[in-house]
Amino acid sequence: MSEKKCIRVVAAEIERDGRFLITQRRPTATLPLLWEFPSGRVEPGERDEDALVREIREEMDIEVRVGKLSMFIKHEYDEYSIDLCVYRCELVSENIKPRKVHDWRWVGPDEMDQYEFPPADAQTIEKLLHGR
Repeated sequence: MSEKKCIRVVAAEIERDGRFLITQRRPTATLPLLWEFPSGRVEPGERDEDALVREIREEMDIEVRVGKLSMFIKHEYDEYSIDLCVYRCELVSENIKPRKVHDWRWVGPDEMDQYEFPPADAQTIEKLLHGR
């Protein structure tokens, strides 16, 4: 039996006025139309911080300043596993344009349960809401 592929994913925890930026996956994506922190894959040889800046620029045409690692989640899916690294980020530019996401929202902690997240992301939301 071959070992599962492990995918390194970085996500941005962007908070403003007690609300967090979440994005909705496109209908054609894996785990379609589920919600998540803005995120993307780390390419071979790429630093987490550089991948996060690139992915957020590609997905929403905004700039972020990447801060400290906030959470690390390892999650096993049937076909692969992911190493999800969540970094606290600061928004540098404000004008969000959903280029590679279906939708986006600023959501308060008390509203998170109204959105469906993929299993790995659900773990990050749980940690965020109930202490790390």
